[in-house]
Amino acid sequence: MVTKRRVDIDRVFHALGERTRRAMLDRLSRGPVSVSQLAGPLGITLTAVGQHLEILEACGLVTTEKVGRVRTCRMASTGLDALERWVGEHRTEWERRMDRLGELLEDEE
Repeated sequence: MVTKRRVDIDRVFHALGERTRRAMLDRLSRGPVSVSQLAGPLGITLTAVGQHLEILEACGLVTTEKVGRVRTCRMASTGLDALERWVGEHRTEWERRMDRLGELLEDEE
């Protein structure tokens, strides 16, 4: 069971700002994989994958579970939920500003 916790949106943006972490999330969106399966197509070391996973886990985008010698990674919704809320909260203001810009541009014509 994944527990919902407060997510620092800055950490989510930081995590998503790096290409390798986005590639990891793209892969995990198709289903859980082991750390070694995740590392293979990325062409990076298991240590580097582990460092990226720490960042992704800290902001609620990924969870990992170790069973025996295998650590399995999967997507987590906590970070994405926080991102969705943040975008939703700002969307209205952005849309209002874009509407106003459109009005100004029409007035100029």
